[in-house]
Amino acid sequence: MKRIKNIYVKGQPPCLDDSLFFSKTTDFFQTFIPKQSNGSENTIKSYKTGLSMFREYVRDQKGISIRKFKFSDCTYDLFLDYRNWLHDSKGYMESTTNNRLAAIRSYMNYVSARDISLQQIAFCVSEVPAYRVPKKIGPVIDQLETLTALLSAPPNTRTGLRDKTILSVLFDTAIRVDELVRLDFSDVNLYVFDPYIHVHGKGNKERKVYFSENTLDLIKQYIKEFHYEKNRNDPFFYSKIRGERGYMSRRNIERIVKKYADQIRPQYPDLPSSVYPHLLRRTRATGLYQDGVEIEAISTFLGHSLLQTTKDHYVRPSIDQLRNAIEKKDDDKEIEEPLWLDDEELAKLCGLR
Repeated sequence: MKRIKNIYVKGQPPCLDDSLFFSKTTDFFQTFIPKQSNGSENTIKSYKTGLSMFREYVRDQKGISIRKFKFSDCTYDLFLDYRNWLHDSKGYMESTTNNRLAAIRSYMNYVSARDISLQQIAFCVSEVPAYRVPKKIGPVIDQLETLTALLSAPPNTRTGLRDKTILSVLFDTAIRVDELVRLDFSDVNLYVFDPYIHVHGKGNKERKVYFSENTLDLIKQYIKEFHYEKNRNDPFFYSKIRGERGYMSRRNIERIVKKYADQIRPQYPDLPSSVYPHLLRRTRATGLYQDGVEIEAISTFLGHSLLQTTKDHYVRPSIDQLRNAIEKKDDDKEIEEPLWLDDEELAKLCGLR
């Protein structure tokens, strides 16, 4: 008897048994994550990498095919062994190992919400302890002279005008590099009372960001040189490929920032050893905080969903702020007289007899 091959729609996997661990990953990647508040392309990519790595572990370390590995094969010991394999055998750093585990946790939370019988497995992976990772605040450009030198490093040429505008917009608005490269000409609104850029942020959130007069002047010059036809649908910063305008790549923006940092580094040795677009965002946020701007306003400016993200990674007090805080605390100290109560009085305060 001739065997009939599985037939399925291109781009979709063949129908899998619901008991198989990877049977719901396509729906997880294509339907669930994009609808979440933080469901960016980077999040999807990270989760795909995490679950693909788990598949590699199951296949190579446990010898189980993707067609046979079931939810029932998952135990606490299996997930713990996977964590240890990532760290000890693959040599991943603690933070990377935690991220790989987070992908499985999120997937299991998703499938167990749809099938209550899988909640015990979701509980098992949630109980695997993450590695402790010390909080680090990345470097910033501390000296104003160094920052000014970097922002003004591009030459007075047509390409230099483009690069200077990119550097200025990155710093002044503190937008992410992914937000910068997605800007259209129509997103830059100059002829209103307070000129602003309409940013399409992480997780499909939108916000307005404002900028200084210096950046406004640069943007106007850039538009005059690069957008004289004022096509609203054109990418704001673009590259030309075969005569067609396309969005400039993230890698190209990173290359531009690094290029001018390397140029000025001999004269400004305090410049961090690695300079990249996100460092300008962090430098801007830290500068605002040290100038006395409320952290809640900075968090909104950066487009953060959680205030804690701003606190943990984007702001640090200046030496003067620390000194003033210590002095204020010393001034506010009061000598408190101990209040001693006998047993009966204390019992009454506690509502006892």
